[in-house]
Formats: sequence, C-alpha cells, structure tokens
Amino acid sequence: MSKIEENKPDELQQVEQVLSKSEAFIEKYQKQLLLVVGVLVLLVLSVLAAKNFYIQPREREAENEMAKGQALFAVDSFKVALEGKGDFIGFKEIVSEYSITRSGNLAAAYSGICYYKLGQYDNAIKYLSKFDGEDNYFSVSVIGLIGDANIELGDKEEAVDYFIKAADKKNEVLSSVYLKKAGITYEALGKPEKALEMYTTIKDEYPRSSEASDIEKYIARVQK
Repeated sequence: MSKIEENKPDELQQVEQVLSKSEAFIEKYQKQLLLVVGVLVLLVLSVLAAKNFYIQPREREAENEMAKGQALFAVDSFKVALEGKGDFIGFKEIVSEYSITRSGNLAAAYSGICYYKLGQYDNAIKYLSKFDGEDNYFSVSVIGLIGDANIELGDKEEAVDYFIKAADKKNEVLSSVYLKKAGITYEALGKPEKALEMYTTIKDEYPRSSEASDIEKYIARVQK
C-alpha cells in the first residue's frame, strides 16, 4: 500500500473533525447567526427600498427642475436660473433640496457658473467647489473656472493652483488653455521660470492646439 493510501484515513478523520466542530459551532450560535443574517437582509432591502421609492423619484423631480434652469441659462438669464421664478425653484435650491441626486450635484456647478457671470466670485467658488464630476470636459472647465474666479478676487497664487489642476486632467482641448493661463499668471507673480515651464509644455505636448500657434512669443518673452 502506498503512503498516499495510508494517509487517506487520517485525512478523512481530520475533515470529519473539522465538520463536527463547524456543526457544533453553528448549533451553539444558531440564534446569533440567524440574527446577523436577518440584519444583513434587512439592510439590503432597506437600501433597495430607498433607491426605488425615494432616490429615483427624487432624481426625476430634480431632472425636471434642471431642464427648466438649463433653458434659462441658455438664454443668459443667470439670476433667474440661479434663484428661480414662478414654477422653477432655481439651481441654488436644487442643490439643497436634491443634494443626493446627480442633478443636485450638477446644479452646484450651474449655480457656481451663474454666480461667476453675476460677478459674485466668492459664491461662485463656494458652489463650484461642491461639484464632483468625472466628465473630462465639464469637470475640467469647472476646476478652471475656480481659477478664473480667484483671479477676479486678486488671489493669483490660488488661481494658478487651479489652472494647473485643470491642465493636469490631460484634456486635449482644455489643458493647453489652462497651461497658458497658468503661465500668464506666473508672469504676473514674477515667476518667469515657472511661466516658461507652462509654455514649453504647451509647445511639446499640445503642438496642434490654438494656444501653441503663438506660444513662441510667450517663450521668448520670459526668456529675456
């Protein structure tokens, strides 16, 4: 008889012992285990109920309100789009009333843009900073607009950080725009070496962009 065959009874005995211990454990703590399982099932059902009977209806309501606001925004009615009028509650109210929805998140960005257009730059930054998006165009624009708002407030150091943050998203259309803004801001801050870094990045990484068309003059300016 081989060693493997000799070991089989011992292995089977070990498995049986493990199974026996497991059965004893389950039998001893049966009530506690059933309670844990029941709690988990209740949690899952609660999440599903919240999604189906609360979140989804709220999402639809928010989408309807957003559609009204976007129509006003499209015709430059920024104050009404922000604060609402008649049967429309306004972007700002959508942010607070529907904060857990995608539309509530989007309304934060629209509120910030409206405030920027109205010249209220502190409020613009406040609402733009609430927006959390993954879209590689709109979210980049929001980050960049926070930089623009800081420029309007005279905070160039803060502004350049946001321009670089926007540029770092590597958007083929927008990154060169914010690199150039960062470069110009660095010049205003008396940091020509940092400006040169921004302009050179445009030249090397975004040669087909409109910003690259005249970038040589900016490079020459900071190399003097």
